[in-house]
Amino acid sequence: MLKLNALIAGSTGYIGIELIKLLVNHPNINIKYLCGNTSKGKSIYSFDKNIRNKKLPKIIKFNKNLLKDVELVFTALPNGEAQKISNSLLKNNTLIDLSADFRLKSSKDYFKWYKIKHSSKNNIKKSIYALPEISKKKLKKYKIISCPGCYPTSILLPLIPLIKSNLIKSDNIIIDSKSGYSGAGRGVHKKFVNKNLYESLSAYGVGFHRHNSEIKQELNNISKKNIGFIFTPHLTPMFRGILSTIYIDIKKSTNIKKINSKLKKFYKNDTFVKILPINSLLSTNNVINTNFCYLSVCKTKVRNKLIILSAIDNLIKGGAGQAVQNLNYYYGFNVKKGLI
Repeated sequence: MLKLNALIAGSTGYIGIELIKLLVNHPNINIKYLCGNTSKGKSIYSFDKNIRNKKLPKIIKFNKNLLKDVELVFTALPNGEAQKISNSLLKNNTLIDLSADFRLKSSKDYFKWYKIKHSSKNNIKKSIYALPEISKKKLKKYKIISCPGCYPTSILLPLIPLIKSNLIKSDNIIIDSKSGYSGAGRGVHKKFVNKNLYESLSAYGVGFHRHNSEIKQELNNISKKNIGFIFTPHLTPMFRGILSTIYIDIKKSTNIKKINSKLKKFYKNDTFVKILPINSLLSTNNVINTNFCYLSVCKTKVRNKLIILSAIDNLIKGGAGQAVQNLNYYYGFNVKKGLI
């Protein structure tokens, strides 16, 4: 059996911990190194008691000499850090990045949205925006696998098939997304001191959230024209999960049954996307602690307007699980390995 050595940089964040939980159960992966800066020398078990029965290495600080001992490098780091690591990659390394460093195909766009000068422009062309169900057949051509953001994952999975098939109008898509506070990272507790984090709902990044950039990039790539959409994210008093409510105008030549049928046909061979019966109610409870995306197409009181509900676990399907899914496609493993 093929056994790959892996390094996880950023191993103590919410996404890093989830990644460890998945990879320790993956038969083809050996976690060789866990890396962190402020957590250097600590045991990973102190960050999550659920992995105490697993044999894992102590946390060390990353240095490029570690790369010669591994095939896989996972980066769950603040934006800008994966770029630096990518400049030291060896021939036998594949980088699977969970930050935004290689999601945008233009370094100018990256600077515009993230206010960080890209330090690895030459590696952008070696990377792929890897939404697994869409890009699975292309992954092997690339050295760097860039996992989408959590919000875009919940939004692009339902919209790409419909825009590709020209079934919906492309000038007025409204997206209302609500996420558990884990999506803001461990630092969220500092930002919301004395602000009732666990009892309030708040909109943020209104009109200008960074994930607008990759949603626009990918929808425009599919449609070959400029897609008109408005995206508003919200932070909710729950730990994990995303529910995106997407309002679409359908073309006169179609109807709700055709929309639902298109989604079912498009994802019929994809394990982790489930299309529910028309008008099914949907909650994050359907998907918590799984790598699934559940979709439901619903009627409205307005003719030719529909609502699509999309639910994922932001830490798994919107993060660590997506990374493992990409790993499985990249190496030709069964897509369920480490995930089910």
